[in-house]
Amino acid sequence: MATVIVRNLPDEVHRALRLRAAQHGRSTEAEIRAILGQSVQPEERLRVGTELRRYAEHIGGVELNIHRNPAPIEPALFE
Repeated sequence: MATVIVRNLPDEVHRALRLRAAQHGRSTEAEIRAILGQSVQPEERLRVGTELRRYAEHIGGVELNIHRNPAPIEPALFE
């Protein structure tokens, strides 16, 4: 995992982070991780699999005919 150092953080921002962390019952560091994670990976982000399922439901479903070779796959050799 990466480490990030934030320099010159205003005191009032640090106090607000500590308060918010306490309200959520976690450390300031854990709160900062949660804030950063939510900001770059919001819940409303596009999820391709979910959208494909919704589309398939909308059009009444999709039937896939997948034919697989029943022969076993040989393992890769790394020599």
